[in-house]
Amino acid sequence: MSFFEGLDAEKYDRQYGDAALIRRIAAYFGAHRRSVALVAFTFLAMAGLDAALPLLISQAVNALGQQPAVGLILTLFAAVLLTNSLFWVFNYFQRRAIARVTGDVISGLRRDAFRATIAHDLSFYDEYSSGRIVSRITSDTQEFANVTVLVADTTSQFLAVFILTAILWGTNWQLTVVLWLSTLPVILIASVYRRLARRITQQGTRAMANVNASIQETVSGIAVAKNFRQERAIYTEFRAVNAQAYRINLRRGFVLSAVFPTLWVVAGLATAVLVYLGGQAVGAGLLTAGAWYLFIQSVERFYFPFLNVASFWSQVQTGLSAAERVFALVDAEPAVKQIAQEPPPTLRGAIEFAGLHFRYSEREPVLTDFSLRIQPGETVALVGHTGAGKSSLAKLIARFYEFQAGQLLIDGHDLRRFDLGAYRRQLGIVSQAPFLFTGTVADNIRYARPETSDAEIEALARQIGGGEWLETLPHGLQTEVGQRGAKLSLGQRQLVALMRVLVQRPAIFILDEATASVDPFTEAQIQQALDLILHRSTAIIIAHRLSTVRSADRIVVLKQGQIIEEGNHAALLAQGGHYAELYNTYFRHQSLEALETFGEYRRAAQAADAGRAGA
Repeated sequence: MSFFEGLDAEKYDRQYGDAALIRRIAAYFGAHRRSVALVAFTFLAMAGLDAALPLLISQAVNALGQQPAVGLILTLFAAVLLTNSLFWVFNYFQRRAIARVTGDVISGLRRDAFRATIAHDLSFYDEYSSGRIVSRITSDTQEFANVTVLVADTTSQFLAVFILTAILWGTNWQLTVVLWLSTLPVILIASVYRRLARRITQQGTRAMANVNASIQETVSGIAVAKNFRQERAIYTEFRAVNAQAYRINLRRGFVLSAVFPTLWVVAGLATAVLVYLGGQAVGAGLLTAGAWYLFIQSVERFYFPFLNVASFWSQVQTGLSAAERVFALVDAEPAVKQIAQEPPPTLRGAIEFAGLHFRYSEREPVLTDFSLRIQPGETVALVGHTGAGKSSLAKLIARFYEFQAGQLLIDGHDLRRFDLGAYRRQLGIVSQAPFLFTGTVADNIRYARPETSDAEIEALARQIGGGEWLETLPHGLQTEVGQRGAKLSLGQRQLVALMRVLVQRPAIFILDEATASVDPFTEAQIQQALDLILHRSTAIIIAHRLSTVRSADRIVVLKQGQIIEEGNHAALLAQGGHYAELYNTYFRHQSLEALETFGEYRRAAQAADAGRAGA
């Protein structure tokens, strides 16, 4: 693995200029004006108190040089104590205000990022790792929160510098000019490191996103890994990704840590110059001892914000890069683009593909000049070898992907004109691997219609096999399904997914049947659930079960994105074409004749074994 392999930016990443980035960040803070105003007030108060302390001591030095009285010393003690106490009080309120406004801003940023994430179409998730997306919403927003506190502290310190500048200018403008000129090397060094720091920090963030993606993929697929005994392989892969993140972030540390000692050298030189020039001015009577002390004390306060920026530059760059990555996620252009947002009418379920062209990428054409009309209430089974375009048709009807040319009409309306949220509420979709959310069976069934009562759900459930499938659940509808439905069998998960659609009462039903085998009793229950849905909906079924194929009103046979045969089961089988080939390959073993033949073969084998044993 090369040093930077896997650290490329995502296609939707973009570079924001500093001004644009700051304006975007400021807009989030602008939504919380009260909290920001309180922070600004505490900034001014703390900056004034921070600048007042060396001024107070410098005046005391002058006074004590003339009349070192006990009363004056006590007054100085009380003034210093009061100044520091007030500083602590304002600092306390500032910390509370910053914590609140930062929490509000990060919460809003995460909401926007999550809203943008769930609004993206499925093609977005096909192309980009979910682990990296999660990293942007969680880790990157937290990095931005951390840098917000650093920036707040530095802002307060810079305000103190400006107040001190006014005081020092009134004391001796020549030394003040010298002090400001000495900051030019600091600014130059910071600007040189800025671009390098941004680039190396982005690489570090991407490396950590790769680590997150690797962990998430491993945890999600741990069952498969254990089934194939690949624990060592995934651990080796993780070590490689983790080592890359270590090397990148170590290099980032080496690059950025060079800033701090360099700037300390500049600060030391400036202090030496001010000590020499100030001493000369005091000797010539142009400056008092207190004023000289004020300049010497001010050097540290004057340089501290610059040194602070330099020393925490890596965190600042991390925060800016993190904000940039989150904004890129929010601003990512959707692949599916509607030309209008019209509320769809109550759908009848007529579907028409008219000269439609679709491809996943430039080199991956799927449908070319494809045309198909499905009547309202019709059940159409799509069959064909893998890659024929069956799932693509279903995804296009659900508007999960963008087609490149042609038309897709629903009840004679261009699908691209519908409000997608309202349109999809009239769709019922069951994927090949039914996904259940953590919660009860009832919670999963009412997922699309939260207002559905337990009584309604149970009444519908009892229409399937007399409700016998409920008896197999330990607590009926209140049975916990576990993560992804792990506590239920595959057949039970399929029944729950079909019940979820049944409760929804969709106008258009899309089913990608699971290929895994279930017992005949469960299959009969699944077929009953399907029949309840099919009699009230237009249905597009990617069929894997012979029972479903036979019950379809029409079978559409696809090959390389083209319709090559249409008709019912008996007619297509009689033609002896592609469907007959598919039947012999995929479906014949599910037929009653095949099962009887297998039973006879098994009985004959058992009789032969018994004969040999008797001999």
